[in-house]
Amino acid sequence: MTDALRIANCSGFYGDRLSAAQEMVEDGPIDVLTGDYLAELTLMILLKDRLRDPSLGYARTFLRQLEQIAARCAERDIKIVVNAGGLNPSGCAEAARALYTQLGIRATVAHVEGDDLLPRLEKLQAEGEAFNHLDKGTPLRALEQPVLSANAYLGGWGIVAALERGADLVICPRVTDAALTLGPAAWRFGWTRDDWDRLAAGVVAGHIIECGAQCTGGN
Repeated sequence: MTDALRIANCSGFYGDRLSAAQEMVEDGPIDVLTGDYLAELTLMILLKDRLRDPSLGYARTFLRQLEQIAARCAERDIKIVVNAGGLNPSGCAEAARALYTQLGIRATVAHVEGDDLLPRLEKLQAEGEAFNHLDKGTPLRALEQPVLSANAYLGGWGIVAALERGADLVICPRVTDAALTLGPAAWRFGWTRDDWDRLAAGVVAGHIIECGAQCTGGN
């Protein structure tokens, strides 16, 4: 099927209804399951997790959902795209691979990186990026406390690349809400970076799906 892409979103925030993922898959038919787990507060929670245990820093509730849906998604060739990677997308991907192995399911797991600016923060500021506060205009260097986490929003093209390489599950860090929908759509329909009208439609669809999930705990 090339003329439509059926996307269901199972999460609007970290701690959203756990049963929503299974409901989306079972009540289908769907082609892609997405899930949004991140907010600024969530990133702080995940940072505390990672400071306590470097192997953490991702939305662990996603793994509970994945355990419920992994077999059916593999059976129906349903792609899964989530930002559950949080501050440690590679760690979340490794945990997902271990879960697939435990369940005896063959699946290709990919993760996206590039949002973490903390290692580059000093260099970027030295090159002239002030990172001014959006409301007050205060530069980042004026802060009296150390910066513990610095993350940029990524778009959907990392998701496209992962799906093009055969990923069944794509785990993202901090990406825009719409990227979770836009990425699969651009992959399925072969959109390019200058297909402005189609990309705009994908962004609108992404926000509709995301808002619906935040209101209902799965949409």
